[in-house]
Amino acid sequence: MTYLSVHRYYPIDSFIPCFPLIFFSISININISIAFVAYSLKMFGNLFGLLRQKLRNPHFEAKGTANVHGKDNWLDNDDIRPLKLADRTWNVWTYLTFWFSATSTVSTWYAASSAQALGLSMWESLLCAFGGQCLIAIVIVFNGRSGAVYHIGYPILNRAAFGVFGAWWPTFNRAVMAIVWNGVNMVQGGECIYVMLHTLSLRVANFKNVMGEGSALDSGGMLGLGIFWILTCCFLIIPVPKMKGLVYAKLIVFIISAVAMCAWTLTMAGGIGPVARQPGTVKGTERTWLLVRFILLGAANCATFASNAADFQRYARKPNDVIWGNIVGFPISNLIVAIIGNLVGSSSQVLFGEVIWSPLTYLDRILERTYDAPTRAGCFFIAACFAYSAIFSSIFENSIPAGNDIAALFPKYISIRTGFFICAVISIVIQPWYLLKSAVIFISFLASYQIFLSAITGVLLCHYFIIARGFLNIPDLYTSDKKAAYHYTGGWNWRAYAAYVIGIIPNFYGFLNNMGVKAPMGVTRAYYFAYPIGLFVSFMVYWGLCYKWPVRIQYALGEWMEVKDYVREEERGEREGSGWGSMVSREERAVIEGVVREKGGASVKEEKNETDLAAGDNEESGVRYRGQEMSVGEKWRSGDAVYIYSYLVPIHIRSI
Repeated sequence: MTYLSVHRYYPIDSFIPCFPLIFFSISININISIAFVAYSLKMFGNLFGLLRQKLRNPHFEAKGTANVHGKDNWLDNDDIRPLKLADRTWNVWTYLTFWFSATSTVSTWYAASSAQALGLSMWESLLCAFGGQCLIAIVIVFNGRSGAVYHIGYPILNRAAFGVFGAWWPTFNRAVMAIVWNGVNMVQGGECIYVMLHTLSLRVANFKNVMGEGSALDSGGMLGLGIFWILTCCFLIIPVPKMKGLVYAKLIVFIISAVAMCAWTLTMAGGIGPVARQPGTVKGTERTWLLVRFILLGAANCATFASNAADFQRYARKPNDVIWGNIVGFPISNLIVAIIGNLVGSSSQVLFGEVIWSPLTYLDRILERTYDAPTRAGCFFIAACFAYSAIFSSIFENSIPAGNDIAALFPKYISIRTGFFICAVISIVIQPWYLLKSAVIFISFLASYQIFLSAITGVLLCHYFIIARGFLNIPDLYTSDKKAAYHYTGGWNWRAYAAYVIGIIPNFYGFLNNMGVKAPMGVTRAYYFAYPIGLFVSFMVYWGLCYKWPVRIQYALGEWMEVKDYVREEERGEREGSGWGSMVSREERAVIEGVVREKGGASVKEEKNETDLAAGDNEESGVRYRGQEMSVGEKWRSGDAVYIYSYLVPIHIRSI
């Protein structure tokens, strides 16, 4: 049967009597729509007003924000101020063991596998990674120095270089990276719990998979992820300064689990297997470039640790406690973990006919091969140790940096501990199990993020060691006062941003090539040096811009103004009485107080300069002194009390 569509056309005159009714209907609909929109806006306004009232409730505010007002609400709370003496509990051994705790992860376990896949031997791959980690350990110590001395975190140090408001972008950058990597670590932790569940029941391995092919985890793995997430959140309740004992415990747990798995698998395989003994397959120039590539890649892969080193070093009992703990602990811990992981991976060639780099996949394959009581007990014990290690790797590597960053972005309402839990929630919301499985470009992007972090690190290093010569005016880091040292231009330091962008440019073509864009071999090889190039270029550009257009606090290269160990005003008497040292040296204090100082056998009276120039609103004001009474923006808030720096030496600025 065929249906015909019949269209009838009527003259316009036939509709004229209906025009009033049509216009009336249209006007009614318009009025109803306007009324609905107005009512909706009113309701949203009421809800917004109610939300504002609730947020003004002191119960919703972070600790230490009661006397913070105006724009300073976005800059200050007690968690992001310099740590109190009681919270500075980490010593040399803490930092040494901290890195064993942080690096005992599944990814570190098979860190050298990619180099072996391209033709280097196992030992060449391990030594390349070790060389790169030795280089980055030096950057970690230098970039974390300001945190160890002033006991403030990475987000606050950004304010010194980028401005009190300009610091939001690099802080946000690092927060996003920490959250994403936290999600990746959660997936690995979920696999640890899955292996534990597999040892308890075969049903876990036979769950109906509802996750689809795009997921890195099946239904059993998702169950493990949920349990791992809950356990991690439980440990986030513990204050960071009190985690020192857990750091030591994790080291013991890791050593036991690593040695146990290595001995067990080597015994089953009857030796270390052929992978550990096989030579490299590349020679000549190709081998040389591979060695260079993986040495520098070993450094670049740890760029996140270098950028936010202050987040960990701020907990130091004394500034120098971080030096050997980082220089020795970081590369050695990575090397030992990688050696054990590669020996275990090599043994899998004998047992299964293929190299299995992931220890979790290895344990699961062992269970599939032999599901008797001794095997189940051994796999459960090792997987439980891996799970414990994964929890604190997730906390130390990602939760702590993310908590510091999020708290610095919204200090009025978010403490560092609240930031931990926000990171944990968002890490699940982004569904990292899908990102890992289906997005190869996504993983390449994460691995290539070094070009952005290196540029930030270069600016921070230059500002602290070359421009400020080790001095930070702590009160000015927490105020939006236009007269404050770090207000720059509207709270943004354009010099830092110019150096940041210029530091990225030389590596950007190589970054695109790493993401899949075709490029000549020269560009590919130049990108091997991306991290040192980005760091060096941003460092030198920032130095040059500050030389041409000086910032308010700037010293000559012949001066070094770093304090011995910064102490909060209310605790200075306690610190000096404890024999730990003081903020300034005896000679500096003599200059400040105007007392007689013996110099070359003659008495020299140092009087305060009564003609000191106060810094004006213009950031290019020429000279700024710290010997005078500070502005409102240079006062330190602590409870109801206000403390003023009145004893610091003058800062000499080269005027334009």
